[in-house]
Amino acid sequence: MIFASGLGRPEGPVLLPDRSWLIVERGPGLGCLTHIGADGRDRRILVETGRPNALAIDGDGAIWVTESVNPPSLLRATMDGRVEVFVTGCGDEPFLWPNDLCFGPEGALYMTDSGIPAGDWAQLGPEEQRTASTDGRLYRIDVSDKTVEKLDSGLAFTNGIAFGPDRNLYVSTTLDGMVHRYRWRQGGVVGEREEFGNVTDPELPPAFRGPDGMAFGVDGNLYVAVAWQGDVTVLGPDGAVARRMKMAGPSPSNVAFGPPG
Repeated sequence: MIFASGLGRPEGPVLLPDRSWLIVERGPGLGCLTHIGADGRDRRILVETGRPNALAIDGDGAIWVTESVNPPSLLRATMDGRVEVFVTGCGDEPFLWPNDLCFGPEGALYMTDSGIPAGDWAQLGPEEQRTASTDGRLYRIDVSDKTVEKLDSGLAFTNGIAFGPDRNLYVSTTLDGMVHRYRWRQGGVVGEREEFGNVTDPELPPAFRGPDGMAFGVDGNLYVAVAWQGDVTVLGPDGAVARRMKMAGPSPSNVAFGPPG
């Protein structure tokens, strides 16, 4: 079923306690946070930011948004439309393309940065994108004091991010089809990067495609939206492909689960 339509390149769906949803829209001429009612019909724009990419909500109801161009930054917003630029980089290193984010077990915010300015990426053709060199990054942000720590870099277009039921951190890299795992330790320190699983369909010819957003199901499997592959690839706890769920469109970008049932 189609829950809501007519949206401008929606991403980052987050379910609210009243069964309504928050998303970002980043279609041409439209860059905003949008609230969609539980019926899928009622909607209102909370705030326009530029080119928002993803969002997450903390325990106090604050909305954290990755903004990719205006400037590349982490924003903090509220349901009544207020928004502020929270941080724009790590020390002297500015963010390039803040992409996706999630909260960790200890309450810190973990964020991917794709490692290339969004404007530069948009100028590349599909083959140039497929072979592009990016300095994808992974950050940990303490929202209580704005401390930003770079945990990893040199990744092939860092994109989706999620904590698993094993409390480990999982990060997707679009250009090589990989989902990586970082062992989480008490206090928020993550271990070395490990290859967990690859979602690229080997039976398809070479083309630009790869993992985008992802989410863990209650079954313990990882559901990964694979852009330009037209499916959600499901990885089991061992990292092997359990199945591929074909989508109606060619480029699914995010996954979120609804209320129980």
